[in-house]
Amino acid sequence: MAESIRMLSKNTVKFIKSLHQKKFRNQEQKFFVEGEKSVLEVLNSDFRVELLVATESFISRHNTQINSSDVQVILATQNQLESLGQYQSNDSALAVVHMKPNRAFAFPEDNFVIGLDDVRDPGNLGTIIRIADWYGIKNLVFSAQTADFYNPKVIQSSMGSFIRVNFFYADLNEVFHQWKVPIYGAFLDGKNVHKMKQIRRGVILMGNESNGIGEDLEKVVTDKVTIPGFGQAESLNVAIATAILCDNFKRLTIE
Repeated sequence: MAESIRMLSKNTVKFIKSLHQKKFRNQEQKFFVEGEKSVLEVLNSDFRVELLVATESFISRHNTQINSSDVQVILATQNQLESLGQYQSNDSALAVVHMKPNRAFAFPEDNFVIGLDDVRDPGNLGTIIRIADWYGIKNLVFSAQTADFYNPKVIQSSMGSFIRVNFFYADLNEVFHQWKVPIYGAFLDGKNVHKMKQIRRGVILMGNESNGIGEDLEKVVTDKVTIPGFGQAESLNVAIATAILCDNFKRLTIE
């Protein structure tokens, strides 16, 4: 059962605002989610929600769901919610949520894994998480330099998909050597993905927005692939490129 509703205090405001910074998210092992859709989804997920800051209207509309959860509820106005988070307009709710442990998973033999090497932009990471969810790819692995999964911009741009994927941060070189599966790396000089006939399940590896896949990881890539261009642009955004490769790879997968 949810605890009795409290009013928003200065200490709670200070605490939530601190979670905008990676340093304090890591220290507290908590992050925040905002907006009605995402908050409802995280309440229904296997993430542990500690605190729900919500408007009277949101609490009234979702009273049954809130009461069935073990969460502390704090009443706030729309203006207060907007000052706490990053949404320019949030008339519903914000949830403070516990992070999950950084645990490695074994390679899933029935699907692909998306690997990200030094993808720095939080918006790109959030979009890639959403793309993975769209294509039913449940597992992602990130280099230590990749953007923070719990960055508010990542959570926001994933549009709720962050609750449906597994991930961990690691030395990708070590992980790939352990898995011993095909590593499909995105390179400008790779094999034309449109001309590939069949693909075995493995890792779809995407690199840094400016520099691509690092030299150390290039050595463990088993198959370099590229998306053919027909115009004058020098390259594609990494999230868009991920979507195109996922689409092609799902179509070409050997069952």
